Amino acid sequence: MKTRTAEQQMIEALHEGRQVYGTVIASTSPKSIEGLVGLDLDCVMLDTEHIPMLWDDLGWLCRTYRSMGIVPLVRIPRADPFEACRALDMGAGGIVAAYIESAEEVKLLRGATKLRPLKGRKLDDLLHGKTVLEGELAEYVEARNASNLLIVNIESVAAIHALDEILAVPGLDAVLIGPHDLSCSVGHPEQYDHPAFEAAVAEIVQKARARNVGAGIHNLPRVEQEIRWSREGMNLIMHRTDFTLFRRGLNDNLNAIRAALGQEAGKSAGHLTI
Repeated sequence: MKTRTAEQQMIEALHEGRQVYGTVIASTSPKSIEGLVGLDLDCVMLDTEHIPMLWDDLGWLCRTYRSMGIVPLVRIPRADPFEACRALDMGAGGIVAAYIESAEEVKLLRGATKLRPLKGRKLDDLLHGKTVLEGELAEYVEARNASNLLIVNIESVAAIHALDEILAVPGLDAVLIGPHDLSCSVGHPEQYDHPAFEAAVAEIVQKARARNVGAGIHNLPRVEQEIRWSREGMNLIMHRTDFTLFRRGLNDNLNAIRAALGQEAGKSAGHLTI
């Protein structure tokens, strides 16, 4: 029996509602990889939306994480099928597309991640239901793309209004909430306990899980929030970022030293957004 890849196991877990754990990595240092050894992470997200990253760096990072059994997800800045294909060619196990607001955008990404190497008119007809794959080609395309994850960021009120259509696109593995942009879109920037923000998160999680699509959020300020939403059905935990954890840990430790020496604590580290 053929062994399933880490990506295939993650796809299965997302659709079945089992917890998947990851973090966001900004550093391209080899030491950042050493720091994750033994932590039992399922995935990491390499962010090319906000973080400048050379394609060469992205390639060796992706392939190194995959060799460790950690699924590398690459966030691309928009619903661009060419950028999605390029990320997969670099070794990504899947893509996360930022700020998606329509089913049409997801269809384009489906073509790039789930129907490779089809292109042009043939792909367009497939994506819009004008034809179907059959026979050897259908088997080939399914096998070739079985380990490619498709995840989209839901970060706006407009995306929530289109969520039923977005979730209906075949091949979508998970939706990942961008809390900072979503809080701005609902009119209450960085107020992650505001009823309007919480209602938006609840709607996204409930609708996604009802369709057996994974639901997650990344970089919430407090662990308690991640636990609470996980109990409500959220199953993709993209916990913080490497630089957020560094900043908070350094701040807490220095303040502990200052307190022990009778000195005034420094300013709060606050919460960084990406």
